[in-house]
Amino acid sequence: MSSFHKLSIKNIKKEANKAISIAFNVPENLKEIFTFKAGQYITLKATLNDNEVRRDYSICASPKSGELQVAVKEVKDGTFSAYANNDLNVGDIIEVAPPKGRFIFEPNDSKTKNIAAFAAGSGITPILSIIKCALEEEVHSKVILVYGNKSTEDTMFINELLELQQAYKDRFSIQFVFSKQDKDDSIFGRIEKSTVNYVMLNKHKHVEVDAFYLCGPEAMIHTVKDVLTDNGIDADRIHFELFKAAKPVEIEEKAAPSGKTTVTVTVDDETTTFEMSQKQTVLEAALDEDIDAPYSCQGGICSSCLARLKEGEIIMRQNNILTEKEVAEGLILTCQAHPTTPSIVVDYDDV
Repeated sequence: MSSFHKLSIKNIKKEANKAISIAFNVPENLKEIFTFKAGQYITLKATLNDNEVRRDYSICASPKSGELQVAVKEVKDGTFSAYANNDLNVGDIIEVAPPKGRFIFEPNDSKTKNIAAFAAGSGITPILSIIKCALEEEVHSKVILVYGNKSTEDTMFINELLELQQAYKDRFSIQFVFSKQDKDDSIFGRIEKSTVNYVMLNKHKHVEVDAFYLCGPEAMIHTVKDVLTDNGIDADRIHFELFKAAKPVEIEEKAAPSGKTTVTVTVDDETTTFEMSQKQTVLEAALDEDIDAPYSCQGGICSSCLARLKEGEIIMRQNNILTEKEVAEGLILTCQAHPTTPSIVVDYDDV
């Protein structure tokens, strides 16, 4: 489940200010393992300053392209992103885990359906894969993109998007939004309520949108979701993925678990039982026991550490991914889960 494979870098391309795309060589014997769906991500692993660092990056290529390519935007104080943008070279070897993720688009050319995507900053990465997939594999569907950035210089994949718009001029529409640059045909500001209403209720009011895909900071996603919901869009038609979440919610002191729990964890068909402090998360405790549990962000915004709670109870410090139905079915983010009962059983394989 959490196995990594050493892949060499095929190409590195500058995509915007402090942003690059990285394409990997995938040997023939690993091509099936690295088959992906539009919207999925891969986990990259490296040892930097004697510390193991794992980061998730969304795939920006289309599934039919034969490419395995991600984009990395350098962020302030970002350990891996700074390393990738400044130190990586073609031919370097990176450890890469197979694609995963539940923010996916699955094409169906037997029916015509239209999608609208809202992205901000590096949130364009999985959205780009979804757009390419929809245009390539659903030959009658239309795609609307609303894409927010500071300026054109900060806009990742701007040239590629404009080329796609030219190639699919009758099916692909882009609305750029710039917060620090006023340009013709763009909206000045951020993606706000008025932006969503203008695009959906005015500019494209005659397009019946079947599915919405949102990716970017938490505040933008909540804004767009709320406006769409207010306009009568069913929640099951709105799909989203966070690239940056708000600070974790602190568990109230009186509700914070503080005892001991006996944990049984299954990973890759191997089961281990140990005792842990309820002040730890399940993931932290598993890693302390040298269990090779899958993880990446450890902040509750990716799904790398997803597992199923088979017995016992936990409390999650933060959950930006799982629906109420999924939680009711026992799915948990182990990087956020504190046990609250004397024993729990957690299965990473049953997800």
